[in-house]
Amino acid sequence: MASQHVDWRSATAPSLADFEGLAQEAWNKLPAEFRSLADDVVIRVEDFAADDVLDDMDIDDPFDLTGLYQGVSLDKQSVSDAPREPDMVFLFRRPILDEWASGDEELGHLVAHVLIHEIGHHFGFSDEDMEGIEAEATA
Repeated sequence: MASQHVDWRSATAPSLADFEGLAQEAWNKLPAEFRSLADDVVIRVEDFAADDVLDDMDIDDPFDLTGLYQGVSLDKQSVSDAPREPDMVFLFRRPILDEWASGDEELGHLVAHVLIHEIGHHFGFSDEDMEGIEAEATA
């Protein structure tokens, strides 16, 4: 692989807006069947999970949570439910950047991985199912 020269003196970490762009690219590459399952999901990018979320999940280090699906699980949804907020996938920029910096995976692939896994776990997909979706989306 050819190395690229990067002037690190002026380089900055990808911003929240950059991450939103990566998430949108990942979403657009997902198979149509997978996207249709989560059609109304809202994707939000934040630096870290909120303290109350970390407390509820008994997570001490905010760098341990890269993403979160927030919504009513499918087994608890009912047609008689009152209207509710849309389901959301949160991508946490700083933990994802930390994971990216400590590995050799391309940042866009890592963002796609977190997005697919957060949606996939919500819908009860197996790890093998999600690996197949990820392979199709990042090909």
